[in-house]
Amino acid sequence: MSGRQHGQASQRFRLVSVFLLVVLATFTTTSDAFLVMPPTSSLARATPRQRLRMQDSYLTSLQEVTNTTITSSSSTASPVAVEGGKEKKKVVVIGAGWGGLSAAYELAKRSGEYDVTLLEAGPSVGGLVAGWKTQGGKSIEAGVHGFWYCYRNVFNLVENELRLRPFTDWTPSAQYSPNGLEVTSPIFQDLPRLPTPLGTFLYTRFQRLPLADRASAFALLASLLDFDNSDEAWRRYDKMTARELFREKGVSDRLYREAFEPMLLVGLFAPGEQCSAAGALGMLYYFILAHQADFDVQWVRGTVGELIFTPWVEKIKALGATIETGKRVSDLIQDTATGKITGVKCGDETFPADAVISAVGINGIKSIVRASSVLSKRKMFTDMMNLRSIDVLAVRLYLDRKVDIPYKSNACFGFDKTTGWTFFDLTNLHDELADSPVTVLEADFYHADQLLPQSDAALVAKVKKYISQCVPAVAAAEITDSSVVRIPQGVTHFSPGAYQYMPGCHTVFPNFFMAGDWIVTRHGSFSQEKAFVTGLEAANAVMDELHGHGKGPERATILPIEADEPHIAVGRRLAKVSRTIQRQLLPFYDFKLR
Repeated sequence: MSGRQHGQASQRFRLVSVFLLVVLATFTTTSDAFLVMPPTSSLARATPRQRLRMQDSYLTSLQEVTNTTITSSSSTASPVAVEGGKEKKKVVVIGAGWGGLSAAYELAKRSGEYDVTLLEAGPSVGGLVAGWKTQGGKSIEAGVHGFWYCYRNVFNLVENELRLRPFTDWTPSAQYSPNGLEVTSPIFQDLPRLPTPLGTFLYTRFQRLPLADRASAFALLASLLDFDNSDEAWRRYDKMTARELFREKGVSDRLYREAFEPMLLVGLFAPGEQCSAAGALGMLYYFILAHQADFDVQWVRGTVGELIFTPWVEKIKALGATIETGKRVSDLIQDTATGKITGVKCGDETFPADAVISAVGINGIKSIVRASSVLSKRKMFTDMMNLRSIDVLAVRLYLDRKVDIPYKSNACFGFDKTTGWTFFDLTNLHDELADSPVTVLEADFYHADQLLPQSDAALVAKVKKYISQCVPAVAAAEITDSSVVRIPQGVTHFSPGAYQYMPGCHTVFPNFFMAGDWIVTRHGSFSQEKAFVTGLEAANAVMDELHGHGKGPERATILPIEADEPHIAVGRRLAKVSRTIQRQLLPFYDFKLR
């Protein structure tokens, strides 16, 4: 063993020892008193809105000096509806995906207070998640979407409030490479619960990966404990790539190549060299490492649009909200006297507003900023032009016979170097296909830049070839029908350095708020759950703005993510103490990632 290898092995041994000591200490300590240094700068003491206004002051001053004009209205919007002698405030929500629908729904439930209008640029609500029917009546989706155990707020909406039962049972999953089956994941909640991450480590069944490589994963424990989802942690880890972090911490190349990078490709939709270390730590902890059962997943027994969004939209309409599709936002109207947004323009049509929520994706907000005479003059919004999205490809194959697919959901790596992909046995997931004499498969590719220009025929042939390498019986089947859906810039890219340009719920305008899976929140969730939660946060922010904090209607309830397990909570407190001490002793500590 070389000196370098010996040093890495010693480091791993120390990390595992510290981890086990923390687990033991969790059950023997009773004190929660830990040293926490309070913030001292005026920026740290400021509210989110105050911080945004401080950051935007330079551009605002520049506008005043140069007499730059801003589209304005001399007065705020007047409510159009009166109920019981009480004027209703008008709220416009832009974007009808998870974030926009959740915000509109919460405000519409308080229909005595608000007149809600939801604007969607596309022909139907739901954004990329919804799906649609072909002329032949076949269901198509822009990717198959899973619902993980940790989606507490989404499950609460669908099952408890809407009283829907659209989900499959919890499903085990598999991972393939060109060499065949590599990993199988059980239903973790059915197994004896162990302190995290031991359950994930011991119950996941690797077919080829040596134990020594798997053990190198414990090298990430220090970073996982240090990354607490705070603004400081995001800024600290967002400076480096995920690949740099894993290499620096001693994760073996083989473990990274066969386990972590496949997770990044299908979880953050890009290879580790193009993923923020902060995004990687947040995603891995939320979906996989926080609790043993978090990686358990259910799927929808049809399209999300049909089984969730359609009944949800009908309920929103029944509550009195207006939903308009085909409405592409072209500008906002601002009252220069108050600084508030008083209207949303869609071409020649104007929707007056007392408050506005933007719940569009990165591509959507960039289009609005480009067109808007108001947003394009604000640094907060022009900074968003630095953000990027990732290409997605969805290919659906209809085979001429029944083929036994061992696992309903599968992730794959090693086929295209920078592209991650998944494939699904829809015949055993969707109710409408349950009695079909054929097999229907879907393959979804992320970071699919090099695939989108290829012809449909070439893509269909490639998908059949790839799936046949995983399940050889597919090779003998004939393709009777297929569909190819290209989604340029379809999903959020958590690239290194992107966090500084990502906004939170509040903006520089007092009554303009934001929601979506790319919006900064301290909730800790990702993907569909995060979009949904930020919609609830935006709805609550509207109520605070229009009525005053703590006044007016009851705020939307947001379920927190499951609390850290006791030994993780202790480890994070110790990590915070360690960082505080090092900062006091080493003034330039924050300039280096430890």
